[in-house]
Amino acid sequence: MSRLLFKLEATQTGSRARATRFKTLHNEVLTPTFMPVGTHANVRNQHFEVLENVGAQVLLANTYHLHLKPGPEFFKKFGGIHKFTSWKKSFLTDSGGFQIFCMPQDRKITEEGATFKSYINGDQIFLSPEQSIETQKAIGSDIMMVLDECVPSTVEHTRAKEAMELTHRWALRSLAARKDSPQSIFGIIQGACYRDLRKTSAKFLTEHPFDGFAIGGLAVGETKDEREEFTAFCTELMPQDLPRYLMGVGTPIDLLEAVHRGVDMFDCIIPTAHAEQGLAYTFDGKLKLYRGAYKLSEDPIDKNCKCSTCSRYSKAFLHHLFKSHEHTGSHLVGVHNLHFYQVLMRQMREAILEGKFMELYSDLQPRLVQEDPEFPSVHPVRKRRPERAHELGSFELTQNPAGQYLIKCKDSGETMHSVNNPNKEADELYTSLFREALVRNPEKKTWTIWDVGLGAGHNAMSLLHFCQSHPNWGDESFPKINLISFEKDLDAIRLVLMHPGYFPHIRHAAPHSILESKHFAAGSLEWNLYEGDFWSIVSDQRFSENSSKPDIIFWDPFSSETNQNFWNEEAFAKIYSMASSECSLSTYSTSTWQRIQLLLAGWNVYEGPSSGPKNSTTRASITPIQQWQTQLLKQDFLKKVERSQQDNPRFFEQIKAENGLDRLFKHPQFSL
Repeated sequence: MSRLLFKLEATQTGSRARATRFKTLHNEVLTPTFMPVGTHANVRNQHFEVLENVGAQVLLANTYHLHLKPGPEFFKKFGGIHKFTSWKKSFLTDSGGFQIFCMPQDRKITEEGATFKSYINGDQIFLSPEQSIETQKAIGSDIMMVLDECVPSTVEHTRAKEAMELTHRWALRSLAARKDSPQSIFGIIQGACYRDLRKTSAKFLTEHPFDGFAIGGLAVGETKDEREEFTAFCTELMPQDLPRYLMGVGTPIDLLEAVHRGVDMFDCIIPTAHAEQGLAYTFDGKLKLYRGAYKLSEDPIDKNCKCSTCSRYSKAFLHHLFKSHEHTGSHLVGVHNLHFYQVLMRQMREAILEGKFMELYSDLQPRLVQEDPEFPSVHPVRKRRPERAHELGSFELTQNPAGQYLIKCKDSGETMHSVNNPNKEADELYTSLFREALVRNPEKKTWTIWDVGLGAGHNAMSLLHFCQSHPNWGDESFPKINLISFEKDLDAIRLVLMHPGYFPHIRHAAPHSILESKHFAAGSLEWNLYEGDFWSIVSDQRFSENSSKPDIIFWDPFSSETNQNFWNEEAFAKIYSMASSECSLSTYSTSTWQRIQLLLAGWNVYEGPSSGPKNSTTRASITPIQQWQTQLLKQDFLKKVERSQQDNPRFFEQIKAENGLDRLFKHPQFSL
């Protein structure tokens, strides 16, 4: 018998949507319900009064992180997470399986459990099913999750089957480890995107006395259509008389679709994570409050919303906070988003109880996917068409003459790594810069690397693969790597993740983690993603205070025809002023004009390695690098400048007006 005293209250004709209720150790939970994510026992940028006011019934806390800090012994002494946080309602703790999934090169999984490095101090940590449950018992959560092995939803059948079977064995050990604890425990159905495996997993787990069941292994690489297909398939196999939980999902439209398919419980970081990016959710879609369209708007986010943010603040003020990089903006929009999510769940529940869910579903389905309905973009984002999964937002799949798949921007017409093998280009042009720097300076303990233009992720993943294959990886002798990626539009890497079969570089847990939480850590490498306008981000004083100066720069934005403000003297001078004295930069461009801009900004400029049909690329450094002296631009380059001047005199008018040619010809590197 379930410890949750579960009751199915209503189902919906024409849908699998259902309204249920169950009792935990601390409160009664009405479903459908959304659980805000409090990774470290606290929802990011929020306090518990907010969570109480919006009506949250259950919070999710992370066993992996709480196991490391403050640790199970702390919770035992303190009396559990409820006393520690003063939260009066329920906590659900995940098992740590997803975090283990996010460290593929920094952990070892055996039958006994998982061994991994602590991201806090580098200590080796062993987590078995029994230890995961003991930690969750010490934390004192109302609902515990079994330890599982999560794999990308796109893995081969054999690998998915191995992970599923290990999850089953760990599930039984987790169940046994609970013993007589009054806490509830959920099993996790795995099997990636394979119907036979999902069916096997559901049949095996439902034969055992779990208090509820979760659908795991989704939202980790599959398409939206596949996620919805397998959600519906799994709920059909799950008991009617126990809760159903879809882990790690999602946006408001994801919740609507999953409730329609029979899910009761959800968790996701989206309401607060997207609030940090200036994104607010409403019943008429998503608002991008950082857009200039809201600069003078006196209206609240939603005139019908009763949250404390909408009751007091205008979109103009919120827009100002984001443009000023004030954390208050993240907090206030987070309050609204959390409130909206809870209202959405209550509306769905009420509609199910009244037998009107399909009316609500038909009404909300087209509205929730809108973006800025009141102020549509001058260049509207193309609608995503599920039937054309080869496109996403402004990006589409294309192929080079060798048949390799690439990502093309439909708006600009530019293709990322357009001619050469993209993985080879990323290695030879960008990662090689770091390899050579390691040889030049083997004693350096920390390297900060800027990846300007994450794009499809080739450059960042090339660096990650190099580090993790290095013979000293994992040793104290290997330096600490701070990789920082910048990108304004993440749809390119999202599209790549939808097609891992075409893009071998992306078959890794890191891209999933970097999109989910903007952070990934493995061994001595830490990868952070900053989404938004590059110049606004790096000009923010708080960014410079929290980030070291770059030692290596992968300069890979679209060309000057698309991004002119990345390729002029002013841009390169800004980067020069922000970089370390030993910084070196690599870029694909061979443009004489752009090399001139680098030189005028103070950089030493070199011929870079060839890339595909190009005989060379461009490298630059602040301090001259002896090993590159044979590639240093010399007098031949000045002669080329003179020829270019004669052929295109108007092209050089601005440089002449600013006395640029004199400065160029007097650059110290031409006297070497």
